[in-house]
Amino acid sequence: MRKLVLTFVLIFASSMIFAQFTLGPKIGYNTSKLSVDQSEIETSLKNSFQFGIFARIGKFDSKLYVQPEINWLTQGGVFKQPSLSGGISPFEQEVNLKTVQIPVIIGYKIINPKIINIRILAGPVASIVTDKNIESEDISGYIKPIEDANIEDLIWSLQIGAGVDILMFTIDVRYNIGLNKVIKDITIDGKQVTFASKVSGFSVSLGWKIF
Repeated sequence: MRKLVLTFVLIFASSMIFAQFTLGPKIGYNTSKLSVDQSEIETSLKNSFQFGIFARIGKFDSKLYVQPEINWLTQGGVFKQPSLSGGISPFEQEVNLKTVQIPVIIGYKIINPKIINIRILAGPVASIVTDKNIESEDISGYIKPIEDANIEDLIWSLQIGAGVDILMFTIDVRYNIGLNKVIKDITIDGKQVTFASKVSGFSVSLGWKIF
């Protein structure tokens, strides 16, 4: 965590070479879903709140900007195999991953008057998993195939979206596209099962530009 904070401080310090710099807190609502490469296994969404800080760096009168962030949120999903199908025993598990999310967003202001502007944005995201919690249904005959060891510690993704700034407030709507497998192949009933599980989802956030 100290390394993350130091990295963010260095990014802030380097921004001083630019003519315009904005810093502030943000809160939001996040939905995420873990995909699975098995048609007989059902998946559903995981909802959570997020909070963090952001910096916006750009030159005066420029429509282009860079926005690094640090966000704290929970990502995950629910896996359900309600009946014996495809040779797999039934199970239901909810995966909750507490993560420190570090996006580096590049944005472009389509409309850029002083009071309000409309933006499009995209950028890579690294999410460091700080805690893994797997809740399993305790039903007779149900198995618990997903374990902590099956889950990666680093999640890579791409965010795309749009935003609007009104005075000192900034609102973003983003879609998160998973790039790497979050859950490795797991063993079910003695068989190796390919999950190929990636995280995707939407987020809506509200930020406050302190200065």
